[in-house]
Amino acid sequence: MKKIMFNDKYGLTQAVLDGRKTMTRRVCKYDKPNETYDIVFPVFEPNDYDNDGNIVSPLNYAFSWKNDKGDFTGWNIPKYKVGEVVAIAQCYKSLGMNPELALDDKDGIGFYTKTKFAPGWENKMFVRADLMPHHIRITDIKVERLQNISDEDCMREGVEFSQEQYKYDGAKSYFVQNITEIGSRWNRMFCKHFGTPRGAFAALIDKVSGKGTWESNPYVFVYEFELVD
Repeated sequence: MKKIMFNDKYGLTQAVLDGRKTMTRRVCKYDKPNETYDIVFPVFEPNDYDNDGNIVSPLNYAFSWKNDKGDFTGWNIPKYKVGEVVAIAQCYKSLGMNPELALDDKDGIGFYTKTKFAPGWENKMFVRADLMPHHIRITDIKVERLQNISDEDCMREGVEFSQEQYKYDGAKSYFVQNITEIGSRWNRMFCKHFGTPRGAFAALIDKVSGKGTWESNPYVFVYEFELVD
């Protein structure tokens, strides 16, 4: 089973578990090099289909860029497939697992190994998917430019509407939490409430994917999903 990671600092893992976040965008590996390149899709052969007519090729939903000279960028292949159940990565410590429980794990990514904690104890990048208690199911995949996101999809990405701010001054206000600052103060960037969902999402994507991501407007895989457990 595969696993998927959501940003904890800005509350996205919790947003998924709460059912507020039902969509995620991941930047494609190959962007359009220049205007001489056109988008191309794989051509499937009979053996790329199963007996029910479903595409089983690893290039399903893949695309690439190619110019009239035949220059080819390589395939952008989605990491997940429609219908696939994926484990939500959470570090062992956050799940309250026993740190002294030693696993027979050849990769050394159990909870506790000999005299030190394994990486998965505090870093969910190294956890085992089969030990994760929560899962999502991929329900749809599409490709689009990042800035083509709608206000509705911004909300499905984890942006929240501030009822308190609306009651205070009557203005619509949208924000994304910085979990590390709750209880002390809001992160300076995110104590600012945005007038539109897109404004809040643009700030969020620059935080989780790197400064300038929104402005560069890359092509992204859009994964829609539902919480399984």
